Amino acid sequence: MRTATYFFIFLNLSLALFEEPAVYPLPFLATSVLEVLCLLVFLGRLTHFAKVTLHNVFWKDTKNICIMVAILLSLTDLAIYGVLRLYDVRSIRWSRIVRPIFLINFAESRQIRRAFRSIRNTLPEITYVFLLFMFSLLMFSLMALKLFGERNLQTAEGLPYFRNYLEIVFDLYVLVTTANSPDVMMPAFDFSSWYALFFIAFVIVNTYIFMSLFLAVVYNNYKKHLKVMRGGACD
Repeated sequence: MRTATYFFIFLNLSLALFEEPAVYPLPFLATSVLEVLCLLVFLGRLTHFAKVTLHNVFWKDTKNICIMVAILLSLTDLAIYGVLRLYDVRSIRWSRIVRPIFLINFAESRQIRRAFRSIRNTLPEITYVFLLFMFSLLMFSLMALKLFGERNLQTAEGLPYFRNYLEIVFDLYVLVTTANSPDVMMPAFDFSSWYALFFIAFVIVNTYIFMSLFLAVVYNNYKKHLKVMRGGACD
C-alpha cells in the first residue's frame, strides 16, 4: 500500500510536465484520465483508512480533511477546465497547487510532515532578517535611481538604464544572486569607473553579509524545530 501510494503521488505530481503549458505535452484526455486514476486511488486509500480507524478519530484528523478537500478541488477544476476546453475558452489548471497536499498529508509521509512543520515554524523567526534585507535592497535601489536615473544611460540593448524604481529593485534583487553580474553594472561603469564602488558596496552588504546571516538564521532555527519534533510525539 505504501509503495502504491507513493507511486500515484509521484505520478500525480509529474502530470505538470505533460499538461499545458507543458515541457512534453500530451493530449488532454490522456492527462485527465491519469489524474482521475490517481484521485480514485487516493480516495480508495482514504476510504480504507476510514474503515480501520474510529469514526470520531478519522474526522478529527485534519490530514484526512485536507486530502478530501484536495480531491474535491482537483475534480472540480478538471471538470471546469474540460468544459471550457470544449467551448475553446482558454483557462488554467489552478488546482495544481494543491497536489503537494497529497504528498504531505498521507499517513506514510510522517518525515515529510515533520520537515514541513519545521519550515513553517521557522518562517516567523526569519521574518526580521528578511525585512532588514528588503529594507537594504529598497534603500540601495533608491540610491541607484538618484545616481543613474537622470544621466540618460542605456543598456547594451538600447533600453533606459535604472530609470524605473521597481525595475531597479528587481535588477538589484537578481544581482544579490550574481546571476546578472557584471552586465547590470556595465552601463554605469562605462560612464564612470567610480560607480563600481556602489555595486561593490551593494554586493558586500547584501550578498555576503545579509545572505550569510539569512542562511545562518534559517539553518539554526530549522535545526532547533526539527530537534524538538524528533523529541516529541508529533505525527
